[in-house]
Amino acid sequence: MKGFFHPQILENFEIASSNYNKQAKLQNGVAWRLAKYCTRLNIPKGSWVDLGSGTGLLADALETCDPKQGVLRVDGSSGMLKRNKAGSLTQLWDLNLGLPSWSEQPSLLASSFCLQWLSNPSQRLEEWFASLLPGGWIAIAIPIDGSFPQWHFAAQAAGVSCTAMPLPSKQSLLETIPVQSIRFHKLLRFTETEDDVPAVLRTMRKIGAQTSPKSSLGIKEWRKINDLWPRSKKNGVTQLTWLIQLIFIQR
Repeated sequence: MKGFFHPQILENFEIASSNYNKQAKLQNGVAWRLAKYCTRLNIPKGSWVDLGSGTGLLADALETCDPKQGVLRVDGSSGMLKRNKAGSLTQLWDLNLGLPSWSEQPSLLASSFCLQWLSNPSQRLEEWFASLLPGGWIAIAIPIDGSFPQWHFAAQAAGVSCTAMPLPSKQSLLETIPVQSIRFHKLLRFTETEDDVPAVLRTMRKIGAQTSPKSSLGIKEWRKINDLWPRSKKNGVTQLTWLIQLIFIQR
């Protein structure tokens, strides 16, 4: 992966932008969960930023939970930013370049389903932490290693490569953050269900999240994966499980 502006990543999110909100049910649910946790924190007023905001699901949730607080939406996809609600403050920026130069230090850097797309996520998180106003917060939600166990199992059983996007572990993410600054973390588990393997993976494609640094598989290899993919014992549906790590850090 060459970073957030890698042409394929950008193209996939641009293509998905027009229908993203209709398809991103998991992302919307996690955004609201993250925003509601933020209401429990004593976050200073001032500059709040949604990093990798996409269409603004998290920023919208934060502003709904705190109507007097505006949120700047920063993303690498112009198509996604155009889908933010009218009147939103947006900024097109490659987050692999670090953070933009702002006149005011942010008191909240929030991010959901973004950090895993950046090169060296732990370094990016360290940069975000260093940029905070003293007393400010980072609130992130990110899929982590251990997600998609059904996919990994089927690929291993079939003797082929698992082309799922490699994801960081919680430990690797937090290795550069002072332990005393990590205020709270929680692991969420979500399982999506569809009739078959193509359908469950199609959901990922519909939101533009199908990019992987691994080589594509052929039809025969996918058929093997399909045959060996674990099904629900109850009703035979195809499942795909996400592990989403919520992390709250205060400077």
